[in-house]
Amino acid sequence: MFKSRLHRFEFKKGDTPHVFLSSQHGMYTYSDLDRFTAFFKDLVEKKADSLKWPVAFLSESSDVLIFCIAACWKLGIPFIPINPNVKNEELKNYLDALKPVLIFCDGNNRGRLGDENVIKMDENFFLNSFTHDIRDMELPDPDTIDKEQIFGYFFTSGTSGKPKIVPLKRRQILSASSASAQNFKPDPNHFWLLCLPLNHIGGISIILRSVIYESAIYRLGEFHEEMVKEFLGENQRFQAASLVPTMLKRLLDDPLFKTHRDFKSILLGGGPVTENLLRKSAERGIPIISSYGMTETCAQIIANPLLAPSGMYTPLKSVGKPFPPNEIQIRDENGRVLGKNQSGALWLKGPQVFDGYYSEDENDRRFDKDGWFNTGDYGHMNGFGHIFIESRRNDLIITGGENVNPNEVEEAMLKLPTIKEAVVIGVPDEEWGQKVTAVVTLKNGKTPQLDEIREQLKDALTDFKLPKELKIVKDFPKTDTGKVKRWELVKKFG
Repeated sequence: MFKSRLHRFEFKKGDTPHVFLSSQHGMYTYSDLDRFTAFFKDLVEKKADSLKWPVAFLSESSDVLIFCIAACWKLGIPFIPINPNVKNEELKNYLDALKPVLIFCDGNNRGRLGDENVIKMDENFFLNSFTHDIRDMELPDPDTIDKEQIFGYFFTSGTSGKPKIVPLKRRQILSASSASAQNFKPDPNHFWLLCLPLNHIGGISIILRSVIYESAIYRLGEFHEEMVKEFLGENQRFQAASLVPTMLKRLLDDPLFKTHRDFKSILLGGGPVTENLLRKSAERGIPIISSYGMTETCAQIIANPLLAPSGMYTPLKSVGKPFPPNEIQIRDENGRVLGKNQSGALWLKGPQVFDGYYSEDENDRRFDKDGWFNTGDYGHMNGFGHIFIESRRNDLIITGGENVNPNEVEEAMLKLPTIKEAVVIGVPDEEWGQKVTAVVTLKNGKTPQLDEIREQLKDALTDFKLPKELKIVKDFPKTDTGKVKRWELVKKFG
């Protein structure tokens, strides 16, 4: 079993530093963050002449990346977090679209970029920040920065095949932080466990909310079951963790796992959650906040209240109610507002909802004249105002907290020599939330195996997009207009 260095978190009486971040590599205080922010400010002003232009980050999870994101927030510098696993063509499209004035990257990704406006975030970069002269340090008060200013540009995968760019404003994260704090927030010098990717709003919102709350983050570069079980089960300084259902299931696979008595909550999001998973958590007294949100709403905008250990949500599958003053309506396909227990499209309005996609043509029919946003997701509301999510973004697959656009996988599969037609669906799965499942018809010839298909696709698709299951059929159920009835495939193989 992994043995963590718990002594790192034991402070002597009368000598309590104000902790900002800790990881396996060290512990840092908010004074360290101020010094780094001054270093970062001077660097950007020297290289780019201004703090108003966006900077990009292309890096794996690291302590220095968290410092950079926090510094951007404190300085009002818009940032562009890019998934380091994107293919080169997609990376070029991102950079061409947003034209960051500087690109910060780790050593693994340095070779993918040119020489212009690129800064390597290596060990020397981090060390230099801690020797930076701060005698004349002048940092802006984050509260004075315009709340309508964009703080970041995020990439989201819709069903059209082309990632959308979502500009998020400071008011969105400030509103989300304030609303969420009514539910719970970690105490100073207590940790919020962060093991989510740092290019999604889910992981980045933990950084920004921690800075706003002045609480502490513990970073894990990747989910490590033994470490997480020890932190949440034994270490009193851990009070919160953000997990996707896949992670929670792996913790619950250990029949002895329980959280310690002072632990506040696991924030659960990033995909469908099975009722069995929630019931197991409740039976063990593990406090869970199940929620609903998306990039466009700056992460969770609907959530259940925090319950005492052994509490159970009623009804269990509800994701709760919207954070006030945000509002929700359930509408039919003609835009008519539906009554209780009627299924329809989820429309949202409020300070957490974004103002529109970066490309104007992607906003068509997504907003009505009164500013309501059509999420594209479907669900219903019961008589008590509890929201139930029935399907997410039509055909979008959410597996292990990652979004998979089925069109992208289908296009890659159709290039394979044995595949005639391909339809990719998300099949409900206890571990992954949804399992990427490829349903195919074949050309004449050898019947392919799943491992063979995955091997052929690995250069075109990132790992989480690769099919986990292969189903071979003679033909697809189709509508009169020739469209595949995806829902029938989900019903058949789900």
